Amino acid sequence: ISNWRIVDDVVMGGRSNGNFELNKDGHGVFSGKVSLENNGGFSSLRYITETIDIARNTKVCIKLKGDGKNYQFRIKADRNQRYSYITTFKTSGEWETITINLKELYPAFRGRTLNYPNFDKTTIEELAFLIGNKKAEDFKLLIDSITLEK
Repeated sequence: ISNWRIVDDVVMGGRSNGNFELNKDGHGVFSGKVSLENNGGFSSLRYITETIDIARNTKVCIKLKGDGKNYQFRIKADRNQRYSYITTFKTSGEWETITINLKELYPAFRGRTLNYPNFDKTTIEELAFLIGNKKAEDFKLLIDSITLEK
């Protein structure tokens, strides 16, 4: 899990606090508390990787167990890109597989949708999960696997 890192709203003065660890079953656990203090309101978990060629793939499948809350899944084709391509998904509280069509990811930066095409790249260098539902709340997302499919 050393390539995963937490980025909370503390980068802009907020007070949210996220954590990432492996549990005894080998699942990644992204958990913490989102705070609205000091204009905060988000916590994210990011993974920077060597370039992954996704030219032959159209979907990302994530096996996870959430807490019934909404989360964002985000990717970047280039880790130095300022904006991400995102989608929101709701968790059920049970183990489930979320399937995301890459072409449905839309570009956004700091909560604003950008006037660029949806994701049409052939590489990924960063992926992330973010919670920021405009309310103070505890959260817990268990991640079993993230795979690419045709």
